[in-house]
Amino acid sequence: MDQQNHNMPQSIGDTGFVPNLVAAATPYQATYQHLYHQQQKQQQLRTIWANQCREIEQTTDFKNHNLPLARIKKIMKADEDVQMIAAEVPVVFARACEMFIFELTHKGWAHAEKNKRRSLQKNDIATAIS
Repeated sequence: MDQQNHNMPQSIGDTGFVPNLVAAATPYQATYQHLYHQQQKQQQLRTIWANQCREIEQTTDFKNHNLPLARIKKIMKADEDVQMIAAEVPVVFARACEMFIFELTHKGWAHAEKNKRRSLQKNDIATAIS
């Protein structure tokens, strides 16, 4: 009997193995658990992707713009090289500015939250830019 148990570890600590407390009793259950965890990860990725798509759709809604188009056109005309401006250009430019501000604000908020602050400060935006 001693010879049969000779290769067996005396305790779990001897092997360096940390047991899985929800270990499967059979290989089929282990495969099922593995598939279940894969499905959970896929569902999380689908949710994240759906949120990203929704955010992109909201930021690319060209019908509603908050920046004044006349002001953007005036800024563009201030450059001597600009002769004529098509009607769509200020709209696209306004949306690009809004998307830039949106991204910059989110990165700034991420930096503020990382530093456990509830207000956005100048250095948060500077960090987001750099």
